[in-house]
Amino acid sequence: MVKFFFVSFASSVVQNQTMKSAFELAMERLNKTAPTVKLTSAKKKELAELDSQYAAKIAAREIALKAEVAKFTLAEDFEQAEAARQQLVHERKKLQSDLEDKKESVRDAK
Repeated sequence: MVKFFFVSFASSVVQNQTMKSAFELAMERLNKTAPTVKLTSAKKKELAELDSQYAAKIAAREIALKAEVAKFTLAEDFEQAEAARQQLVHERKKLQSDLEDKKESVRDAK
């Protein structure tokens, strides 16, 4: 009786659908609660432009502040060098945060 039930159950699962992985089930639940948003080509272009602009801003700040770090290190002013490193980290995080805010506003715009 148990063997018959298992075979019957297994064959009905195979006939109806294949078993889904945990990842597939999780993605289905996620799509029900927060469906993915399709972006237009104009929005994709605008997001790419924002990425490019902010990459340039971050690179410019890194170059300037790394030059300061090198200058302070050569002068053996290690406290100022560390302060410049911390400023670099802070400015990079701020610029990345600004970028994400702008990207979110582009995504939300209708």
